[in-house]
Amino acid sequence: MEAPQADRTDDRPDVEVLPEELDAPGYERIGLGALASSGVATMATSDVGAHKARTRSGRLQRLAGLLGVVFALVVLRDVLDPGMGLPTPSIPAGLTPYLLPIGLIILLSAVMVVPLMAAGRSPHILYRPDELTMTFDDVRGAEGLVEEVTKTLNLFLAYRTFNELMGGTPRKAILFEGPPGTGKTYMAKAMASEAGVPFLFVSSSAFQSMFYGQTNRKIRAYFKELRRQARREGGAIGFIEELDAIGGARGSGSTQGEGVPGVVNELLIQLQSFEQTPRSLRMRGKAIEAVNAWLPEGHKLAKPTHAPANILIIGATNRASDLDPALVRPGRFDRNIYFGLPGRSGRKDIFDYYLGKKAHEPELDLPARRETLAAMTAGYSPVMIEHVLDEALVWALRRGAHRLSWDDLQHAKMTEEIGLAQPVEYTEAERRTIATHEAGHATVAWLVGKGRKLEVLTIVKRRDALGLLMHSETEERFTNTRTEVRAMIDIAFGGMVAEELFFGESSTGVAGDLQAATVNACQMVGLLGMGNSLVSVAAIESAGGGIVGKVLSDDARRAEVEALLADSKASVTRMLEEHRIVVEALRDALLVRHELIGEDILDVIRRAQADPDVLPADLRGTPRLADGTVPDGQRATRPAS
Repeated sequence: MEAPQADRTDDRPDVEVLPEELDAPGYERIGLGALASSGVATMATSDVGAHKARTRSGRLQRLAGLLGVVFALVVLRDVLDPGMGLPTPSIPAGLTPYLLPIGLIILLSAVMVVPLMAAGRSPHILYRPDELTMTFDDVRGAEGLVEEVTKTLNLFLAYRTFNELMGGTPRKAILFEGPPGTGKTYMAKAMASEAGVPFLFVSSSAFQSMFYGQTNRKIRAYFKELRRQARREGGAIGFIEELDAIGGARGSGSTQGEGVPGVVNELLIQLQSFEQTPRSLRMRGKAIEAVNAWLPEGHKLAKPTHAPANILIIGATNRASDLDPALVRPGRFDRNIYFGLPGRSGRKDIFDYYLGKKAHEPELDLPARRETLAAMTAGYSPVMIEHVLDEALVWALRRGAHRLSWDDLQHAKMTEEIGLAQPVEYTEAERRTIATHEAGHATVAWLVGKGRKLEVLTIVKRRDALGLLMHSETEERFTNTRTEVRAMIDIAFGGMVAEELFFGESSTGVAGDLQAATVNACQMVGLLGMGNSLVSVAAIESAGGGIVGKVLSDDARRAEVEALLADSKASVTRMLEEHRIVVEALRDALLVRHELIGEDILDVIRRAQADPDVLPADLRGTPRLADGTVPDGQRATRPAS
């Protein structure tokens, strides 16, 4: 998105230019229409730009005056005493023995005093406008957030227009709230880059000090430096990372540390803009007071007035509920901007942005692939998306390639979500049991999972999972129907039923599936109104356990859950008996390849349906011996049905 420039050819009313601003070079007063514009006002048409021009002109004038004085003194010296040279200092001979002890005393004093003095310095990192390369064009998948932040930025740039002409109070602080990795810090840097003002970054933990009272001193120093930069450049943006570390609610115990109420109080006072008048204005004021003491009442000189510095504080946190209520009241952090996880279109935009910077196979440029990438990464933050692409590049490098492929992305996604593969030697019986278990899950998901995409089917151990089936929605959904929730229960039972059908009993590997099925069933009965009662046990205040305990503590609901689970199990049993050939095909494909990804799963299912008499080995192109078995080391033979 390119930020549109302020249009000066329309009929918007312009703000009257103040007399002292008429001579500001290259300055054109910002129009009122720019305050409501969706684009960022340019520096040439902003109050910040006018301030920059005035301060730059003032610095040049002061430098010219200083050089003029030096030049006049040099000329005067040449006129009065042409041969005069510069004086050189000399050390008396009697003081030479004392120089070393004096130097040691000064050095030891510096070693002891300097750390104490430095303990109260501001811990910020200063970024100049030319050091920030990101802009709003680089913020992807958050168009609504960019629009809201742009409006805030325009108010910041036109602070005098908003205050003097319209009578409004400029916004001093905004709060960025949201999960980690959603772009809060990135957005703040883009704001400072677009505004062309200094950006002072600081982490809340950097304020903390081992010396009592130094934390408050660091906060004061930070705001002092922020205002100094704002007076110099016309404005400055301060960013406080993890604000809840120093702004936790007083007396709640949510923030630990000595003097926490005092730290919060100091932060509140600084946000209230109780700033000290600059030293130059104080000196001018004292000089005018001395002169006015000799002047009559009608001829006294006017003292200079002090205008507050134009600063904007941005606080970032993922725990806004822990902040002190006084911090989020009007006049302080009075605008809360929530950074949520991007939707499907936002994720596609982010993939388009990052894939444009990373080497990849042409296949990934297909619109269908980009849509699939956006669909299979539901719940991913922008940082997670970039990390998955970087992890895919690592997989590509390991296989000797210089561009990431679709398979690399699949492996990277599995690594991100379920961890790295672990080399485990299964016994032959256990390997067949795990393959049958996962094949049962996949078969049921294919039969009842309407609108779901089978992504990965594997018997490779990762973390605590001996094997798994990964599946996701083909379209992004935020709600589920009763049929869809019931389908999740059926899928959970697929592994257990497959084991019982092929081996006569189930293994301990069904524990996690039973837990997932029980949780879904309890939510249907006691939370979602999908059972015989519309009462939600979540609304009942209790000091007991969670939703599962509340449902199972009632005999009637427990019986209903049992019936629901039993009915689901019977239904899955009928399905798998009817589609036994599909289970066998998937099982044997796993025994050969260990892992099936995406279309490979559907290919096995389609070929098994097309010719039920073909052996599963033939479905994967595995050579067979004359007796129908597979050579040793390639897969186990198919058992009789």
